[in-house]
Amino acid sequence: MNVDTWVQVGAGTATTVAAAFVGRAARRTRRQENRDDFTTVKDALNERIDDLKDEMEDQRKLVGDQAEALNYLVLRVRSLVSYIRKAGMEPPAAPPIPERVRDYLHHIDV
Repeated sequence: MNVDTWVQVGAGTATTVAAAFVGRAARRTRRQENRDDFTTVKDALNERIDDLKDEMEDQRKLVGDQAEALNYLVLRVRSLVSYIRKAGMEPPAAPPIPERVRDYLHHIDV
């Protein structure tokens, strides 16, 4: 074997060893994968929490608007009953309050 052959063998071996080390260095460790998975899940949860907060605010506004509408209707019915009684008449009897509604209307005396 001459010098050129030994140089080629040495260069080939060095290239193989270098490729092995580069391949090993390029691999991600299990800890890195777990950390990235955790970060991805955490970011997704934070995004979902933000969406839920927005939805909660929308629901809170909707319930507030509905409560205001119901209060308006209660005041309107009371004024109509008062007007009818001042005219010397009696308003028709109200139908019984349904069970599901009773907890919400216990403070209304109309």
